[in-house]
Amino acid sequence: MDYKLGVIGGMGPQATSVFFQKIIENTAAYKDQDHINMVILNHSTLPDRTSLILNQKEEILEYIYKDIQLLESIGVNHIAIPCNTVHYFYKEMNEITNISIINMVEETVKKIYKSCGKQSKVGILATSGTIKSGIYKEECEKYGLTLHIPNEEFHQKTMDIIYKDVKGELNTESSKLEEIIADLIHQEDYSCVILACTELSCIKLSDAVLPYCIDAMDVLVEKAITLSGNKLKKKSKSEVLST
Repeated sequence: MDYKLGVIGGMGPQATSVFFQKIIENTAAYKDQDHINMVILNHSTLPDRTSLILNQKEEILEYIYKDIQLLESIGVNHIAIPCNTVHYFYKEMNEITNISIINMVEETVKKIYKSCGKQSKVGILATSGTIKSGIYKEECEKYGLTLHIPNEEFHQKTMDIIYKDVKGELNTESSKLEEIIADLIHQEDYSCVILACTELSCIKLSDAVLPYCIDAMDVLVEKAITLSGNKLKKKSKSEVLST
């Protein structure tokens, strides 16, 4: 069987489930056979990425290398990893395989550049690991974008949503996240806010804040579909405004 897409998931499991659902929902398909042949490794026992980055450890590569080897043996064409923080190790992961690993961070920043233009002021909501790693800051600088890190109050609220609500209680109620986004847009005058944690992608946002957000998972989903040779499903007007 020709497996177009391999997914290294489990970071976290709910985010991986949402990624798979988004692949299905955004693929232009009219029967089962129109969907993508894919393999998902839900490797939920991988070490916490934020802890590794904050403690300057890289042993996660030992585990991911085995996952990549397994996907290579199956014969996938591309690999998607629905976790922003682990992209801190993108260079090392990319060097251990000939299979193309989609760079979610790069693709997200390119989309912002095309949508908002050079010198745009961009906010980010992410884990402490992603913020400390500087992966989005470095990528934004390549495209002439200015990335602004929210203050400690906003960041701690975001971390609570990620770790306590979504990862902990599987609670995806949207009001807390929407309040943060609205405050950032109005107080800081950002062109957009990057949802740079796939746990945040588990939360369904209202049309009031969606147009101000660029969800890195959505960017990864679209790239995974097109690289697999499939077409994207046409979006509604409100969905177009938010991407």
